[in-house]
Amino acid sequence: MSRENGRPEAGAAGAGEQLALIREAVRETKAERAKPRTWRGAELAAGLPVARVLVDKGLVHLDRYFDYAVPAAMDAEAQPGVRVRVRFGAGEKGGRREGGKLVSGYIVERAAESDYRGVLAPIAQVLSSERVLTPELLGLCRAVADRYAGTLADVVQLAVPPRRARAEAKPSPAPLPPSAPPGPGSWERYGAGPGFLAALTRGDAPRAVWTALPGATWPEELARAAAAALAGGRGALVVVPDGRAAARVDAALGELIGEGRHVLLTADAGPEERYRRWLAVSRGAVRAVVGTRAAMFAPVADLGLVALWDDGDASHSDPHAPQPHAREVLIQRSVTERAGFLLGGLSCTVEAAQLVETGWARPLAAEREQVRAAAPLVRTVSDGDEARDAAARAARLPTMAWQVVREGLKHGPVLVQVPRRGYAPRLACERCRTPARCRACAGPLESQEAGELACAWCGRPEPDWHCAECGGARLRAQIVGARRTAEELGRVFPSVPVRTSGRDHVLVTVPGVPALVVSTPGAEPVAEDGGYAAALLLDGWALLGRPDLRAGEEALRRWLGAAALVRGQAEGGTVAVIAEPTLRPVQALVRWDPVGHAVRELAERAELGFPPVSRMASVAGRAEDVAELLRDAELPAEAEVLGPVPLPVPDPGRPRRPGDPPPGEQWERALVRVRPGQGAALAAALKAARAARLVKREGEAVRVRIDPPDLG
Repeated sequence: MSRENGRPEAGAAGAGEQLALIREAVRETKAERAKPRTWRGAELAAGLPVARVLVDKGLVHLDRYFDYAVPAAMDAEAQPGVRVRVRFGAGEKGGRREGGKLVSGYIVERAAESDYRGVLAPIAQVLSSERVLTPELLGLCRAVADRYAGTLADVVQLAVPPRRARAEAKPSPAPLPPSAPPGPGSWERYGAGPGFLAALTRGDAPRAVWTALPGATWPEELARAAAAALAGGRGALVVVPDGRAAARVDAALGELIGEGRHVLLTADAGPEERYRRWLAVSRGAVRAVVGTRAAMFAPVADLGLVALWDDGDASHSDPHAPQPHAREVLIQRSVTERAGFLLGGLSCTVEAAQLVETGWARPLAAEREQVRAAAPLVRTVSDGDEARDAAARAARLPTMAWQVVREGLKHGPVLVQVPRRGYAPRLACERCRTPARCRACAGPLESQEAGELACAWCGRPEPDWHCAECGGARLRAQIVGARRTAEELGRVFPSVPVRTSGRDHVLVTVPGVPALVVSTPGAEPVAEDGGYAAALLLDGWALLGRPDLRAGEEALRRWLGAAALVRGQAEGGTVAVIAEPTLRPVQALVRWDPVGHAVRELAERAELGFPPVSRMASVAGRAEDVAELLRDAELPAEAEVLGPVPLPVPDPGRPRRPGDPPPGEQWERALVRVRPGQGAALAAALKAARAARLVKREGEAVRVRIDPPDLG
């Protein structure tokens, strides 16, 4: 008995029992708190009453899952991958979660318990029982978001098309059996081509960077690669830059494997039809997809091949956050899904050259004899050479270029490539080519209908212009558009029909009869009956003189795209390029050696430490916001900050583009460079710093882009 209170003393065993009881009570309390309670008397699902939901809010500080209770009435439909509506932003009142806006989302997981300590709000509505966000697609979206310092919700929005109820209500057709293996066809022109197709048919995962021969056979060769993967019982995905290219590959694949085994995913199909085709892929009804940029996320089952054509085309880079590039997404899919990889094009980017140099992919190219037989004769002439013929001078054609056009028109159509569309030219000094600017606002000067000069921004006339650099008084068109060039050539060759192809009106094909076809880069139509007799590539200096790290690579890519439509040298095909003959891209065009040009560019990038040898991020915004974000970010130890430097103010006359600063604001941009292997750490650090700023509501938003393509 205790001497003080008359109660028995608690021994060691009694104290241990009390401690055990206390711990058990704590465990029961925690377990009880983890269980979702009923919501206003509604019964919840018995088995897995918690749904983890990806809310469709692309805010970087909300890039996580949120727990919701699953009502018993929705238990069967509320499965992982389906679309739901939930209340988001709700607060607690009296132990209940109240308010909040209805937002869309996806269930990613069902669970027995939640870490949330309060009362879970229930799912408001299951929009559809269709499981559109599969675990494989969710994993791909997460990897892309992490690589590009973006949010999962933003990437899912790019990957999953908007719902169309009528399309979901219709069943997809039953899948057809695999087609027969295709023959090698024109792949025999490439030494390792037949072996690559055979590896795909066996179910292997070969990786190749393919330098295509000039001509119009590349759509059929892409189709044969896809057909080889299908013959092996696996799926295929082919991504091309635009709808015209997609239609050509689609037609070629349809001829090889017949109808019903593949779909075409482009915006031209319309929202409902495109979603119907996407559902056929998601449900496994078809195993092959041909499409443009958005098709890079197509949920092809058991993927055996991912193929990308012309990765240097700017349309492969998505303009929406976090701005992923189709090449990097397909590389990720090739690794994760153990699929074959084919990166093809008439040209070769430095990224493609790096894939070969590191051994990740093998080169797939023809022998030099094949290249010389298929390529046209390329002749060069300096832009300063004057024509002896008065009509040729009026059309800005040097003598040699005028002769190439005149001779080509005797045998078929002639292609004329100009760097821009439109009519009104921007002007520059004829002597030193300094752009002609308004003395009042520094806007570009343009020639009016009466021949007078006026500013394109403020409209002020400029009757007595002199170059500020050299004092010259004569002007020339800096870049003459397609319509103006067509008019000038029409006066030089009055008996020849002139056709134009550009953004407003793109021609798919032209007849193989004598005609002048004036086109902007990327809009060149295919000439029937063997191709163009000749091609004229104008204003090469305008492409090469762009203040961009990729100026030479891009100029060569555009020239090769046009020259590849010309008949081979054996058939008399000739290409004239008006540019300085000694420049590296011009020499690469003459030799038809895009790989050699890319390898040399890659070596220079390595010396300078620029991508793709290093990883780089662009941070743009107001000067104080950029400085604060870089100061707060926990960048990798060896990260190097370049800049910041002021961003140029966009021309007031052109529409706003993604990434442009708000009107009236002066932005700066800093580049953050890290060595290979630190790209993930760089993206994570910048993402965390942006999230912290949003949570604290400090300053204005800062735009972050990983591996920006437009380095000046």
